[in-house]
Amino acid sequence: MKTKENNTLESNRETIRKIDQEIAALFTKRMEAAGKIAVCKKEQGLPVLDSSLERRKLNEIADLVPQELHDSVRQLYSIMFELSRGYQNRLIGTQNELVEEIRNAIETTAQLFPAEAAVACQGVEGANSQIACDKLFRNANIMYFASFDAVFSAVEKGLCRYGIVPLENSTAGSVNAVYDLMQSHRFRIVRSVRVKVDHNLLVKPGTSLSDIREIYSHEQAIAQCSEFLQTLKNVKIVPCENTAIAAKLVAESDRKDLAALSARPCAKLYGLSSLRDSVQNQGNNYTRFICISKNLEIYPGADRTSLMMTLSHEQGALYKVLSRFNALGINLNKLESRPIPDRDFEFRFYFDLDVPVYSPSLLQLIAEMDTICESFTYLGSYSEII
Repeated sequence: MKTKENNTLESNRETIRKIDQEIAALFTKRMEAAGKIAVCKKEQGLPVLDSSLERRKLNEIADLVPQELHDSVRQLYSIMFELSRGYQNRLIGTQNELVEEIRNAIETTAQLFPAEAAVACQGVEGANSQIACDKLFRNANIMYFASFDAVFSAVEKGLCRYGIVPLENSTAGSVNAVYDLMQSHRFRIVRSVRVKVDHNLLVKPGTSLSDIREIYSHEQAIAQCSEFLQTLKNVKIVPCENTAIAAKLVAESDRKDLAALSARPCAKLYGLSSLRDSVQNQGNNYTRFICISKNLEIYPGADRTSLMMTLSHEQGALYKVLSRFNALGINLNKLESRPIPDRDFEFRFYFDLDVPVYSPSLLQLIAEMDTICESFTYLGSYSEII
């Protein structure tokens, strides 16, 4: 036997069901009207977006509901305005140079990723960037550079067709220096690769653990081995440019009290011994590297897309972007923010999207990005090697 409460619940649900039917019918009518407006705008050469009109309409609509619903109705209509703009852009067939560039790259890029190429890597022989490079290319002509900035510049200036830089580590997190450099260089991502990283304590033959007074390594490796390093007493930790450079410094020094946190191949390469193997905090320690190029290359199977954008410094700016991803059924794999130089407390956002480059939803998103953010950069669509 149904209770009075159940009857009230069911009757209210029935009321909402009928209201939803009315809303759906009205939404359809509104989109049809928006379509007619799109035709008029096309005939008159007017842009789809009219920011001042949208602001006025939001204020007018807020005045139609009780005060406690002002924020909610603004959010609702902000999304509705975005949907209307997208619909109008599709009806008008708005031309977008970037979308055409992406389509052209899909058609003109070779079917197979090159086996040989000139590749820029940071560090010296034995660096993890070289290991990542060897996973991507069968015969790479590697040019080593002292810094990540120099790798970006080598690709940008055409000295090397590709460059390899680390982006994030499963233990130590993002490589912030690389994200910061992304803001000042022009490049495209054509591949990414994950490399299992094992850090070993390398020393000159005959050196014991009690002899060590200084340990060299890259700051990311130091962070990844923090638990082991905390067990050592009276040992100075010295950051350097690269884990392979750390091994080389130890090998070339006359001192017997130095060690390096470095990859196992560096032991053989520089004539060192491993006192302790795999001293990183986690055995499942991976670093993700990206392969960058000067020109846009999109190889078959590209199922990940990276974007970088600057949002307006106003309430709800990031929410609008995320809600657009959700509306188009695009999964967000990674979100990173970095401060914008010379702009107090403002940030540039980096997004990794799990969406095939062939998806109409992605191309629609690209075509509409100018209307939902201050500026954005398409970094590329690519596949990841594991």
